Amino acid sequence: MVRSSTVSVVPKVEPSVGAAAIPSAGHGHAGDPGAVDDHLREAVLARVCDDVEAARGATDRVAVRRGVARALAAEGVVVAPARWARMVRDLVDEIAGLGPVEALLRDPGVTDVCCNGPDEVWVDRHGRLERTNVRFRDADTMVAVIRRVLSGTGRRLDRATPCVDGLLPGGVRLHAAIPPVVTQPVLTLRRVAAIVPTWEEYVAGGMVTAELRSLLCDLVVDRRNLVVCGPAGSGKTTLLSRLLGEVGDDRVVLIEDTPELVRTCRHAVGMTVVEPGPDGGGVDLESLVRQSLRMRPDRLVVGEVRGREVASLLQAMNTGHAGSCTTVHANSAGEALVRLEGMALLAGLPLAAARAQVDAAIDVVVALGRDGGRRRVQEVVAVESGEDGTRTLTRMWARP
Repeated sequence: MVRSSTVSVVPKVEPSVGAAAIPSAGHGHAGDPGAVDDHLREAVLARVCDDVEAARGATDRVAVRRGVARALAAEGVVVAPARWARMVRDLVDEIAGLGPVEALLRDPGVTDVCCNGPDEVWVDRHGRLERTNVRFRDADTMVAVIRRVLSGTGRRLDRATPCVDGLLPGGVRLHAAIPPVVTQPVLTLRRVAAIVPTWEEYVAGGMVTAELRSLLCDLVVDRRNLVVCGPAGSGKTTLLSRLLGEVGDDRVVLIEDTPELVRTCRHAVGMTVVEPGPDGGGVDLESLVRQSLRMRPDRLVVGEVRGREVASLLQAMNTGHAGSCTTVHANSAGEALVRLEGMALLAGLPLAAARAQVDAAIDVVVALGRDGGRRRVQEVVAVESGEDGTRTLTRMWARP
């Protein structure tokens, strides 16, 4: 019997052809007594590749976990239960997950993981960027991991399509880029909130005040057209998801590039962009906005406007779909309106028409920001336009 502080392994099993296709990502836990050494890793990966059930469910963590447990037992590994569980988890991460960065996403304080290459991994933890000691084995391994997790999403990553967006099971948004658009692979992961904070949690955390909560709820109930703006990571999508819980029984069509909004409303239909395939095709955001108008929506919600689709959304807001909402990357309410005008220009509207459409469509802008790592609503601004085309921004609420 081997003591629980050591690992007993039968002579090394040479990896089969199938095993070579499974990258060993390396977990960056130097000196960690729970880490799996290379000798055991290769032997386990070889056995898992030959395990019919595990191979059939290569993206099913439950099936892979059973296969890993069988492989460890077959290798004669005898360790303490806690260490056994850690070894199984790390190996499953490698075979069916995101390899070494999977463990980072298990930290509830981590919202983003930024891999600037195989050996430079940062996290956004509680609103602050920190460099970690986690690394991939090499660039090829990093790309193999990305392609593997994307295999179930229908997205491609190759020289013809060197940038990709995707939403992974479990609510993690992925963006990846490979050469030639970057010098080495770049991977960015963002945890998408599966559970939207309650208003009480928002108030307790300082995101909103009790007064602001009442104002925001009234704006939604009164069917005001809203734009939620803020820098990246300020909580725009999560706040919009919370606001949707106030729409009552209205039929809402949610239109997104990548599904992120949580459906807190009772009656919702979701539409998602389809990327072009090798033979063309695909459906872009602009087309989805136009199609949604034929689906009898009471309100339209575009997860984030980025370009030409804004013209169709503004037109919908101006022609009977009151109470519609969207988000936009901008640091203030004024900047958000300028960005919307710029997108309308890209859609072919002349400047005067673009400004008129924005002023007529948008009732209120809710501006978010980050203060010392904490996400907060900074101001709520009403948008009004005069007969002479002048724009007036009136603060309805501002953080003291």
